[in-house]
Amino acid sequence: MKRIALCSTYLFAVLFLPFNAVAQLNQGQPEALQGVGINEQLGEYIPFDATFATSQGDSVTIGSLLEEGKPVILNPMYLECPMLCGLVIDGVLNVADQLAWSPGNDYQIISFSIDPEETHELANEYRKKFVSKLNKDIPDNGWYFLTSEKKEIDKIIDAVGFQYNEVEGTGEYAHSAAIIMLSPEGKITRYLYGIQYNEFDVRNALYESADGQIGSTLDKVLMYCYQYDPNSNSYVPIAINIMKIGGLATLIILGIFLSLFWLREKGKKVTSNIDYQ
Repeated sequence: MKRIALCSTYLFAVLFLPFNAVAQLNQGQPEALQGVGINEQLGEYIPFDATFATSQGDSVTIGSLLEEGKPVILNPMYLECPMLCGLVIDGVLNVADQLAWSPGNDYQIISFSIDPEETHELANEYRKKFVSKLNKDIPDNGWYFLTSEKKEIDKIIDAVGFQYNEVEGTGEYAHSAAIIMLSPEGKITRYLYGIQYNEFDVRNALYESADGQIGSTLDKVLMYCYQYDPNSNSYVPIAINIMKIGGLATLIILGIFLSLFWLREKGKKVTSNIDYQ
């Protein structure tokens, strides 16, 4: 019962308090939640030399997993989390299914455990479990589940500002619910919060992280009209850009109309000259 109560308490904290307030909980809150939150490090780079084990047991650095042109959804979690992490991974799974883009081909997902006691064998079990739920086939480089020792984990944790606490005597961790977007070069570009992620927001964030190098022409036109709003933690329309697109569309339509009109009038003149002759 204590375990359920604790989980419920910090689940409430990360879901119903503003993310920056989680790190500022007052003394009346459980000790495990003190200092828990996200300290955004936008524009910083993750350390490429942080070493992890893949779910197959191979030793890799984070830098070696990054691929040219493919942005990354970075998912801090731990595999045996009794509540929150499973909800976050389900959220990632759901949005990966909704996206037209495919993990491994267009972007990557890297889930890494913050618990140094968890092994690559356990990570392999969880990877199989979650990947099997996807309604699309993905290659090995599409979704990584990584484990490591504490000093290597903390390199990434410190770089992205993911603040968590180990709950004494339980083997559990109090932490926030968030995914972090990285550019293909490992730069931190966006944080999205909660346990469910809007497909349009994730698509925009990935597009932004890839500096416009993924997606169709239609995607690029659509995303030009939106900008991230930190107050709503979502992408909102930009009136000036919509007006620019609208103005360009008007000019194109007008140009087509005038061209057709000119061709029709030219055709009439040609016909008149023939008839006159």
